[in-house]
Amino acid sequence: MFFQKNKKMDWGLKNRLAKIISPADNRALMLAVDHGYFLGPTEKLEDLKKTIAPLAKHCDSLMITRGALRTSVNPDYPVPVVLRVSGGTSIIGEDLSQEDITVSIKDAIRLNVSAVAMSVFVGSKYEYQTIVNLGKLVNEAEEYGIPVLAVTAVGKEIGTKDARYLSLACRTAAEQGAHIVKTYFCENFEKVVKSCPVPIIIAGGKKIPEKDALKLTYDALKAGAVGVDMGRNIWQSDNPVAMIKAVHSIVHGSNNAEQAFTLYKQLSGKPNPNQNNKPKNKSNQNQNNKPKNKSNQNQNNKPKKNFNKNSKKRN
Repeated sequence: MFFQKNKKMDWGLKNRLAKIISPADNRALMLAVDHGYFLGPTEKLEDLKKTIAPLAKHCDSLMITRGALRTSVNPDYPVPVVLRVSGGTSIIGEDLSQEDITVSIKDAIRLNVSAVAMSVFVGSKYEYQTIVNLGKLVNEAEEYGIPVLAVTAVGKEIGTKDARYLSLACRTAAEQGAHIVKTYFCENFEKVVKSCPVPIIIAGGKKIPEKDALKLTYDALKAGAVGVDMGRNIWQSDNPVAMIKAVHSIVHGSNNAEQAFTLYKQLSGKPNPNQNNKPKNKSNQNQNNKPKNKSNQNQNNKPKKNFNKNSKKRN
């Protein structure tokens, strides 16, 4: 367990980390709603308050920007915050990797955050700038006992990196002092986890079908990740609350991907025609009871009378 291995960690730092990664099961469910800092009002995130309100109570922490936090999150609700403190480019710019630190540590403290987060772009044109900035952020955050989450960002090339690259990126971030690393799932992900000395949280990435997103969650945890930081695959779902509950059932429960998907459909009020459990049993019960009896009654009575009447008319 991460917390057991770091008994000498400062109390404040350990306490803040415990709000993000539960010491009870060493798992974390983070809800990412910081996409607007480079994507603007992306689909289903146009109205931040409307998107966040029903989901906040189902996550362990919220990854968000300071502007969105101040304008769109109820301060009376005690959701732990992972504050995005980097930025500088947008999706229409030339290079997403040209980021800098945009939020002071004083403002992060003023917002009572549990952690600060920034992107590092290993292998990009601005690799040096982002890695050095991560080191500087760790230096400053450590003074106040605030954990740093490093995001191994890949710009517009999401999904194109392999275990060798992600191992390099995660290890680089950890070597600079990041307390948690957020990265992408890939084949042979166990190698990435094994080579990174700090906890890894998986990014949800672009929107994919709910069943695939739940499988991603299950496979990542099975491979050694401590949790997920999922955004679009939750709030761009047709049923966001049902989806975050299904993800929660994997992260903090015992459900596998198939069981979580069944839960998602149940919570969404959707029928399960492809399942081999309740739907089929119900249909079998119906076939063996009322439907058959009714159809037999109809065949022996009304249908024959109707046929005779029709035949008279035709004559």
